Amino acid sequence: MFSVVSKSKLQSTSFNRASFFKRLLAMIYDTLVATAVAMCAAMVMIVTLVVLFHNGGLDMGEYSQPSEAIQASWQIKLLIQVWVLAWVMGFFLWFWKRGGQTIGMRAWRLKIYNTKETPITWGRLILRLIASLGGLGTLLVLIDYKHKQSLQDRVAGTEVLQLSKNQNDHKSW
Repeated sequence: MFSVVSKSKLQSTSFNRASFFKRLLAMIYDTLVATAVAMCAAMVMIVTLVVLFHNGGLDMGEYSQPSEAIQASWQIKLLIQVWVLAWVMGFFLWFWKRGGQTIGMRAWRLKIYNTKETPITWGRLILRLIASLGGLGTLLVLIDYKHKQSLQDRVAGTEVLQLSKNQNDHKSW
């Protein structure tokens, strides 16, 4: 689990808040990983549905192929989309909770830190994910260039800091 770091402790360290450019690079990297997660999640759900259709667990109705039945049903398509979205959200939430860094953030030496005295809970991380508006919340860093805080950081009481190479080393965690 990652530790709670208070505001006063953060101000006494030599960390700098991450720039928009570094955040953008990490977001591009994470988008590629999240796309792979989404593809794998979709594949698992679709294969499961095809097996259920072929074994009689689900009725194909008037359709001769499972792919036709899936394409014709808005409920099944919605189920697949919700499943994939849950996995992609889970990817970000799990990495943020377990170490304060996604894979892209790790590559670009960025880490989420707490600016409140209370622990970062799953609820605050979900709020952070929603407030990111799919990455658009990060544009606030361009406007607030002095404090370099994104919308999601302000809402969730977090900040993204730039780490040195030694601080980003997994041995120092």
